[in-house]
Amino acid sequence: MDINATIKNLHPLEIKIILFYKKGDELFVDKVEKDLNFKSGNGNQALSWLLGKGMVREIRRESTIFFELTDVGTQWKERGTPEERLIELVRIKQDMRLPEIASTLGLDNKDAGSAFGVLSKLGVLAMNSDKRIEYSYPADESQNGRPASGAAAERLAVIRRLLNRAAECGVIAADELSAEEKVVIASIAKKRGASGVVFREFDRETAIFSFSEDRDAVAAALEQAGVTGEETGVLTPDMLKTGTWKTASFRAYNVYVPPTRLIPGRTNPYAQFLEDVKDKLVSLGFEEFDGPIVETEFWNSDALFMPQFHSARDIHDVYRITEPQQAKVIEEPWLSQVTAAHENGGNTGSRGWSYAFDREFTKRLILRSQGTVMSARTLPHANIPGKYFGMLRCFRYDRVDATHLSDFYQTEGIVLGEEVNLRALLGFLEMFAIEVAGAKEVKYVPGYFPFTEPSVEVHIKHPVLGWFELGGSGIFRPEVTASLGVNVPVAAWGIGIDRMALMALGLSDLRELFSYDIEQVRLRRTA
Repeated sequence: MDINATIKNLHPLEIKIILFYKKGDELFVDKVEKDLNFKSGNGNQALSWLLGKGMVREIRRESTIFFELTDVGTQWKERGTPEERLIELVRIKQDMRLPEIASTLGLDNKDAGSAFGVLSKLGVLAMNSDKRIEYSYPADESQNGRPASGAAAERLAVIRRLLNRAAECGVIAADELSAEEKVVIASIAKKRGASGVVFREFDRETAIFSFSEDRDAVAAALEQAGVTGEETGVLTPDMLKTGTWKTASFRAYNVYVPPTRLIPGRTNPYAQFLEDVKDKLVSLGFEEFDGPIVETEFWNSDALFMPQFHSARDIHDVYRITEPQQAKVIEEPWLSQVTAAHENGGNTGSRGWSYAFDREFTKRLILRSQGTVMSARTLPHANIPGKYFGMLRCFRYDRVDATHLSDFYQTEGIVLGEEVNLRALLGFLEMFAIEVAGAKEVKYVPGYFPFTEPSVEVHIKHPVLGWFELGGSGIFRPEVTASLGVNVPVAAWGIGIDRMALMALGLSDLRELFSYDIEQVRLRRTA
């Protein structure tokens, strides 16, 4: 061992232990903290450090039984034990039965019965032929309602002493109890986890240490260097003001000790990304909309001119609500107008889907499967011209992989106005793909959605995952807009903002956005 290097790396707590004890002494946490007046926890720290430096070694472990006061025990201490209260009550009124006594004292029948059983065996109380409780202890052997001597008095005194000691010390070690106290506490204590007991019994294992062979050499070097463990580690303004720094002994400063790792709190990168996208859209004049996660088939699909026999209605694509299964009503006149659009086109200029619309099915409750539901809900109340968007959590049965999750976020938007057209929509899509997601390569692919015509999908190229769909868009069909009271063109899009975050945050798997690995979350940076 390099003695000089060891001395430089010793903490004052370690130094005090080395200089206070001698080789061959047995050391353990409680002993060290008591002898050296350490704060709670300092003894464990110091012995752990010495163990790591090889200055001490563990020689054995000892298991000690302790007793701690429960809430029931605290009540006994403050209000009196059931036995004490029973004696006092019966001496005043001796014609009561046990249930009446229990009720008067606010005790459970079981506790009152147990207390009577103990006192009956000790000859203090008795039950007469009418099952009434009588005080049977000699009158001259009582004081303030309690026996002044004998087995009963001794038991009550021991319990009272144990209650007071536990309240003052927190716990009582079994090896600190007298033989009489051990007998008494065994009758009112149980293992940890038991309820309704006065004392809870538990085991605590204590590690016993002894010094290594190097202790004497290190102690001698410390004494030669004049190090006592009382050296000051901090130069305070008060020391400068009073001048006490001139005579103070300071600890050596170890420039090789690694600094404390500081981890400042900050917003989760993905949450920050969502907020940044919101800020960008608001700065462009968009108003934000939001709505319930639980939706009806009406707003989730029917209002979007998706036929009720569409394959996306299959139970394997959406999550149904078990209780309640249906909404009570659907708003009018939208229900009637959407029904007409499905059956015969209504006033939309369309022939519809030519089937009998099911007004009960449309009330079915499901988890929102697409953000476009909020676009439909917004149309009847939208300003014209107007721009709206939402960051909406959606749920859809899907196989989870690098680009798919069973619940995900969509940024949904609509733009209403006489001059709205496909070119304007493509401009918004390009903004999302390049400025928000940070994609270098973008392409548009014709698509099909029951509620838009024309329909366009926007795809971006990820450096690892390659090309994938970012989202769908299009111009709402008249069957959607006219049925909901809008008679101007409406451009709409639904983009997977989770996928945009893959590009913006430099990730290659959607699951990393919701990682439990806090170190990986700290390393992420926003674009």
